[in-house]
Amino acid sequence: NIKGLPKYAWVSSVDAGHLSEGTACASFDLHAFGDMTPYIYRTTDYGKTWAALAGKDSPMRGFAHVVKEDLINKDLLFAGTEFGLWISLDGGAQWAQYKGGNFPDVAVHDLVVHPRDNDLVVATHGRGIWIVDDISPLRALTPAALASEAMFIPGRPTVQPIGAWGGWAEGDAMFSGPNPPDDAVITYYQKKRHIFGDLKIEIFDSSGKSMGVVPSSKRRGLSRATWSMRLKAPRVPTAATAAFGAATGPRVLPGTYTVKITKDISVYTATLNVVPDPRSKHTAAGRKAQFDLAMKLHGLLGDMTFTVDRINGVRSALADRASKLPADDALAKRLGVASDQADVIRKKIVATKEGGMITGEERLREYMADLYGSVNGYEGRPSQMQVDRTEALGMELSDVSGEFEAWAAKELPDISAELAKKNLGTITLLAREEWEKADTPK
Repeated sequence: NIKGLPKYAWVSSVDAGHLSEGTACASFDLHAFGDMTPYIYRTTDYGKTWAALAGKDSPMRGFAHVVKEDLINKDLLFAGTEFGLWISLDGGAQWAQYKGGNFPDVAVHDLVVHPRDNDLVVATHGRGIWIVDDISPLRALTPAALASEAMFIPGRPTVQPIGAWGGWAEGDAMFSGPNPPDDAVITYYQKKRHIFGDLKIEIFDSSGKSMGVVPSSKRRGLSRATWSMRLKAPRVPTAATAAFGAATGPRVLPGTYTVKITKDISVYTATLNVVPDPRSKHTAAGRKAQFDLAMKLHGLLGDMTFTVDRINGVRSALADRASKLPADDALAKRLGVASDQADVIRKKIVATKEGGMITGEERLREYMADLYGSVNGYEGRPSQMQVDRTEALGMELSDVSGEFEAWAAKELPDISAELAKKNLGTITLLAREEWEKADTPK
């Protein structure tokens, strides 16, 4: 008998997991009486007395279906009403509606906090089961945390899931949800919306090397950023065909990484633990061998792109100078011949006919991109054939790069001298430092 409720009000939900401590939360469903007000009460003395957590003055909308207390933080409450999911961080004194993942304003009939995965499982009316992944950040939002300007919220270790692909026919009655993300999730809190200065989130390995920058949000409150746990995809020379095998970067090894958020002049850091999928049969040594070979191929593809860009740069400069000379000029003809010679070397690296394997034209670029894709797509120890093939392709690339260097050393000084006589400037090779700088984000 709770003051303010009809004589025949009934409890629609009790968190029985805390009754042994004398604490329980209950929601009262009175819509049969035409009352849409959410009534939620809490007792700490086995039901002798009850305190109201929601009522006519509550911001919550719709009559209450269920209320649950977190398994770890007794002040973290979840409530389901006729119009959505509501969360309280302070034992029910204040409530906020959950809108993450475009959660709809739909009736929530039951809630379960998963004891192993720390996920909140939400049973809705007409929209099936929703899962709020990893509620441990909500447990960390203590009054002290909420008073800080910014902070990282610790979460569970990040598992690198085993990659899997597949498909099946789906009819119009098929219901399915997305798989857990392959990315690492980074949760952080900001007391106020970030307005002035830069805001950047960057990942570093144990040696302090940057693993990349991830997108960030400037809004206040809790935000989640994701990291693919992959390095940048290799740079691949432009050619007539796409290099699909080199579309993704190497996946980083399991280990401890540092996450750093820079807010103007303030810096906040946190630790990110990456662990392998427990179902994985690959050894740490095998994964390390795979990563090292993928990185070697990643570097060779970069070297290849640098060489091709140098060749293209020279050919472009030769064409530019030739366009400024009469067609019958002897130097113009020499420039054309030099461009053709450089292109012969370029065609030893890249395919220049569209169609790829259909035309039968595959060059170093195509062979190496395919090899990189096969190594990068499997996280176990690479085969000896893959190791030997990497060495062979590396030697071929070195030979072609050396051929171009020798040609440039022989031809360009004399050509530049002739161009200088006509006030057309000289032709210089692209430097590695300049090339790498052009690929560095500002």
